Amino acid sequence: MFFRRSSVSVVQANMSSPPKSTARTPVNKSRTRQSYQNMTAASRLFLTRELTSQRLSARRKIPKSDNILDKMDPQQLSLLMGTEWQLSFVTPMYQFRYTQLKSYARQLSAFMAAETQRGLALEVGGTLGFRVSFSVVRGLVGTDDDAEAVFIQIAAQNAFGRADEQDKTAWKGWLACVNGNADYPRSLPKDFVCLPLFACSGKEALTALVKSWFQQTFDCCLGSLELSHTSLQWLLALWTECRVESKAKDLKMVWTLPAKPALRVTYSVDPEDAWELWSSVRTSVGETDEREIDWEEVRRLTKALTGHFYRYFRMDLSAGNLSHLSTTMGAAKHEGRIKISNSRCLSATLTLLTECALLKMPI
Repeated sequence: MFFRRSSVSVVQANMSSPPKSTARTPVNKSRTRQSYQNMTAASRLFLTRELTSQRLSARRKIPKSDNILDKMDPQQLSLLMGTEWQLSFVTPMYQFRYTQLKSYARQLSAFMAAETQRGLALEVGGTLGFRVSFSVVRGLVGTDDDAEAVFIQIAAQNAFGRADEQDKTAWKGWLACVNGNADYPRSLPKDFVCLPLFACSGKEALTALVKSWFQQTFDCCLGSLELSHTSLQWLLALWTECRVESKAKDLKMVWTLPAKPALRVTYSVDPEDAWELWSSVRTSVGETDEREIDWEEVRRLTKALTGHFYRYFRMDLSAGNLSHLSTTMGAAKHEGRIKISNSRCLSATLTLLTECALLKMPI
């Protein structure tokens, strides 16, 4: 197949530079152990252990009409679009109550104020304090077993601002579960709520405070959620399937090859070429209400792209890993960062991310 347009750039990463420092989140070990003891009954069923030993699903469905978009408020939907989110996983939260969201906002605000006075938080210049809000994102679920998503926003109150001046958003984040494994939440005791996917955007110090408060308040654990080579391949196929006819951006991939120093290859493909290539490897196309994609098709798409690259540039990308992906639908990085630019493939994207979060569970 001849590509209309493709480009490549090769960069050797500087391995001598020190790694970025990350804020460490304290864990209330004693209370966490207590909540785990409450989950002993579920552990005996071996449901959680089996869940964490599974791999990503080998087949996925993409509905022609995304029910999530039909159920969600457009204003709430816009809160998720166009922002680069840092992903984490969250273990089930003990005694989380949707009826207490206003109380949680006050508690988190007070917690942040106390930690700031102790010098543990990064202060924002001219900040008088923080105003916290919790809200339910209605409709951001895939099944009846999924818990409703929760959106959190932290606004910095300017000490020198005018009375009619709006507070500036300093941090935002959300917790969700879309098409989660139904057996997992059903196996949990009734006092636990499963919202495994956590996404945030804002200063690392504020993120560390929010995570610390969640861990101390709900006896849960939070950990980084990286996107593996396999997960990025799935996103590549899902986002190519949900193509946009007009104003489509090039498919851009960054591959990391095992060299010293590390070798990064940026590979761009015309969106129409990417769609034609994807169409040529598809085998399960039908006229039903749902389109299915299986792993073999995803593997063939990746193999075709790397094969084309080798044919013209004599470099074998399959020896490395896909570390960054961007299309009209969004962008995703191995480090666990994702930006959803188009809602057309929202359900399939969040289903994949929820599955990744569940598989990272340490319990």
